Amino acid sequence: MQRKGSPFTGIGPVFMKEFSDHLSSARMMVLMLFVLAFGALPVGMSLQALRNVTESDPFLFLRIFTAEPQGAGGLSFTVALSLVIPLLAIGLGFDAINSEFNRRTLSRVLSQPLYRDALLLGKFLGALATLAVALTALWLIVLGSGLLLLGLPPRGVEVARGIGFLLVAIAYGGVWLAASMLFSVIFRSTATSALCALGLWLFFAVLWGLIVPIITITLTPSHVALGMGRIEETLAAIELQATLSRLSPNILFGEAVVALLNPETRSLGLVLPQQMRGAIPGAPLTLDQSLLLIWPQVTGLIAGMIVVFAAAYVIFQREEVRA
Repeated sequence: MQRKGSPFTGIGPVFMKEFSDHLSSARMMVLMLFVLAFGALPVGMSLQALRNVTESDPFLFLRIFTAEPQGAGGLSFTVALSLVIPLLAIGLGFDAINSEFNRRTLSRVLSQPLYRDALLLGKFLGALATLAVALTALWLIVLGSGLLLLGLPPRGVEVARGIGFLLVAIAYGGVWLAASMLFSVIFRSTATSALCALGLWLFFAVLWGLIVPIITITLTPSHVALGMGRIEETLAAIELQATLSRLSPNILFGEAVVALLNPETRSLGLVLPQQMRGAIPGAPLTLDQSLLLIWPQVTGLIAGMIVVFAAAYVIFQREEVRA
C-alpha cells in the first residue's frame, strides 16, 4: 500500500513541541548547570592567566578556548567541552522514543496524520536545536567574559574561527544525540538505552585510544612493528593507526578544534621534513586554509551523524508500535 502525502507532514509541530519541552524541562536546567559549572573553571583560570600576558598575541581571544591553566589541572575549555557535550546530547535523546512506548502514547500519536518519518526527524531536530541553543549560550558567555576581563574586542577572524568552532561542536553533539536516539529505538527500557549510550561514549573516550595501537600492531608485519621496516612501510603503519583512531568522534572533534583555534597548526597528521620546506615556522594559516585542513574531520562528523540516524530510522520503521 502506497502512502499518500509527504512523509514529513507534521514535522513542524513535532519539532516545536520537542524544542519547547526540552527548553522548559527540569532535566535541561540540570544539564545546563552541569555544563556551565564544568566549563566555568577552565575559562576562569584561562582568563586569569591571559590577563598577565604581556607579549603581543594576534589570537589572544582564541587562547581562552585552548589555554591549559595549571589551576584547572591542565584542562582546557575545549577538552572540557569534548567531555560534557556527549553527556548533554545523551541526556536529551536517550528516552526520545522508548518513553513514548512506556507511556503508551506512541500509537496515539501515530494515529494522527503523522508519519513515523516526521515523528523521528522532528524529535531529532528538536533535541539538536536545543543542543545548539545551549552551546551558543555557553559560547556567548565565554566571549562576553573575555570582553569584560581582557578589555579587548575580538578581531573579525577570531569571531569567524569561534563560530566555526561552535558549528563543529554542534555537529559533534549531533553524533551522540543520534547514537542515544538509536539506543532509544532499540531498547524499551530508558535505563538500558542511557547505559548503552554512556558505555559507547566511555569506549571511544577511554578505551579506543588503547585498542587502536593493538589493532595496528596486529595488522602490521612483525618487522615493521619492531622498527626494522622500510620508511614506506613505517609511514603506512602510522597512517593506518591515524585512520583507525579517527573512527572515534572524539578524535575528529579534537583535531578539528585544534586546527580552528590554533591557526599555527599546519597539519593534523605526520609531517615529514621535506614537506615543511619553504614553510615559515609559526606563521598562522588563513581561515580558508584552516577550513580546508579540517574539512575531512567535519565531513566525518556529519556523515557519522547521518549514518547513525539512518540506522535508527530503519529500525524504527520496522518496529511494532501498537499498544
